[in-house]
Amino acid sequence: MILISIQPFHPRKILGLVAALICLSSVSCFAQSLLLTVASTPYDRQMARIQPVLFSKSSAHKQDLSLAVVNHWMQDLRGIPYGFSPEWKTPSEVRSSPVADCKGKAVALYQRMHASGAQNVRLVIGKRTWASRKTHAWLEWNTGTETYVLDPTINWAATRSEEVGNRAYIPLYAYAGARKYRATPTTLFAKS
Repeated sequence: MILISIQPFHPRKILGLVAALICLSSVSCFAQSLLLTVASTPYDRQMARIQPVLFSKSSAHKQDLSLAVVNHWMQDLRGIPYGFSPEWKTPSEVRSSPVADCKGKAVALYQRMHASGAQNVRLVIGKRTWASRKTHAWLEWNTGTETYVLDPTINWAATRSEEVGNRAYIPLYAYAGARKYRATPTTLFAKS
């Protein structure tokens, strides 16, 4: 006698398959984000310590900041061992501390770039990868011809944004001077 099961798959396996399909279909939403200006973000209170750095004006004399110089600064910051801090460190605290996290390194690079006349630099808070559980901080720099991801915590050099792909460096919020932004997937914006 041969027994045939009416239910060939266990309900947990079916549920797991459905959840995986939903997650995979939503990944395309992360492809390219649009930054919308907002009045506030959930990080505003934490950012109070570094507001003077964010609000500082770019150097009066605009320099053609070379990628080689920016990469050198990133290497210097990348050389600092990683150590998590619950609060945002100022650039002077990063320089004097034996360790720094992504927040402190990104702010220190932001300050150096602004002091050297860089324009169109944003401090970004987001996800390092689409599967990341915790947030990460990095910079985005638009030179007019290229947009670069500057992550002195993980990378030794600037990376062109199109090389990063749509599964890494997913912005949630961004700061550029006194302006604040919330990232919205372009697919959602286009539907609206």
